[in-house]
Amino acid sequence: MRKLFISLLFLSLSINGFAQSRRVNPNAPSTNTATMATNELTAKQMFDEANIYAKNKFADFERQKVPFSDSLYKQTVLEQKQLAAKYAAIVSTRQNIAGEDFYYLGMLNWLAENTDNAAEAFQKFLAADNPEIQKAQTARSINVVIAARRKNFDEAEKILAEYLKIEPVKLSERAKIESELAKSYQAENNFAKAAPHAEEAFRATKTVFKDSSSRAKALDQLLDAGMTVFDIYKANGKQTEAENALKDLLQAAVLFESSNLYYYAVNENIEYLIETNRKPLALQLYSSALAQATKDFTVKALQEDVVRRLKKREKQYRLLSETAPEFTNIDSWFPGQPQTLASLRGKVVLLDFWATWCRPCLDAFPSLIEWHQTFQEDGLEILGVTRYFGEAEGFRVDNATEKEFLQRFRKAQRLPYDFVVTNDNTNQIIYGATNIPTTVVIDRKGVVRYVETGASASREEEIKEMIIKLLAEK
Repeated sequence: MRKLFISLLFLSLSINGFAQSRRVNPNAPSTNTATMATNELTAKQMFDEANIYAKNKFADFERQKVPFSDSLYKQTVLEQKQLAAKYAAIVSTRQNIAGEDFYYLGMLNWLAENTDNAAEAFQKFLAADNPEIQKAQTARSINVVIAARRKNFDEAEKILAEYLKIEPVKLSERAKIESELAKSYQAENNFAKAAPHAEEAFRATKTVFKDSSSRAKALDQLLDAGMTVFDIYKANGKQTEAENALKDLLQAAVLFESSNLYYYAVNENIEYLIETNRKPLALQLYSSALAQATKDFTVKALQEDVVRRLKKREKQYRLLSETAPEFTNIDSWFPGQPQTLASLRGKVVLLDFWATWCRPCLDAFPSLIEWHQTFQEDGLEILGVTRYFGEAEGFRVDNATEKEFLQRFRKAQRLPYDFVVTNDNTNQIIYGATNIPTTVVIDRKGVVRYVETGASASREEEIKEMIIKLLAEK
């Protein structure tokens, strides 16, 4: 269950010196007056304006009571990148660029995600006589990230070594560049190189936590850093180190009084113990965590939050690594013929517990359709499991009418997989799916390998990774 509350996007590594936005629309046609005004701006002024563009836009949306949405977020960030790219192009065409102009040109290109141009500009800034130390350090830190993303590890390590030799070393910058290097090494399965960087990123993140201006963002970063350490050791088969990483995350949760982080660390540890064939120990951890949370937190609300969330998972924990229970009280199975889960062995089966009135359930349809189209031939079977609720389109109806509605609904949504409709909530209870959407993934041997409730982009990515993993198992 990776990154449940990771922030959507970090636009920059270290940004200072915000300026008041002039509310520039990068797509608006230029006028001579606007062009003259733009040409009069310094590179720093352009960066300050582009850097705070999204922040000011969202403040405007809040004042105007414009509802937040992913599309609005993406559009605003795109506009910010376009503005940064526009200003970077203007600065790059100027004659006699020197000194700090190269730094701000690099920052504009970094904001626009033009990383090649950013790295080049930062290199020119660093090659100048006596560049301002803090800006030089920020330039180096970003160039480490760029080199790491390019998988140019020798260059990244060289720049990092230079960065660490010079004061000041900002721990917030170091946390981010160490994390980037760890993830890049991890992507190449070079776990020996990844682990020390991941450990350092986690240490630095814990140190700067209390100085963060945003607790939510700091918790996001802390979770990401801690889980990167865990993932690296887990992938490398180092159980002791992996569990120690989760213990460190748990201690950080207590230190920073985060019930969310605490639950996450315990839940991940329980799942890891089950995954590594230590289910009795996992269930012992579950029981002990219920009591330990009341000791670790002095605030009753934090205690209750952890206990409540863990108890909601108990049935799912007990289901993991067990043979998938057969459905009961099935009324309809369409458009295919009813089957038993036992008859589907040899395939990877995804059970999607859903309802027509559940908005997050509907939001998952595009991913379910994509997975069906991509993985069906490899052995994936998706079943949409729902029950009669006694209503359709806002009206009370009988089962026959609701069934007709579900058949129309399936066609209207162009869902290519079968629906399983039951008479009551017995199957939801058996599978710990009393809250929806809940996803259950069963391996080729008929064993439950994944059970999670909720929907998000990160959850969908997690499910896809599980599908690919189980399809690869023969």
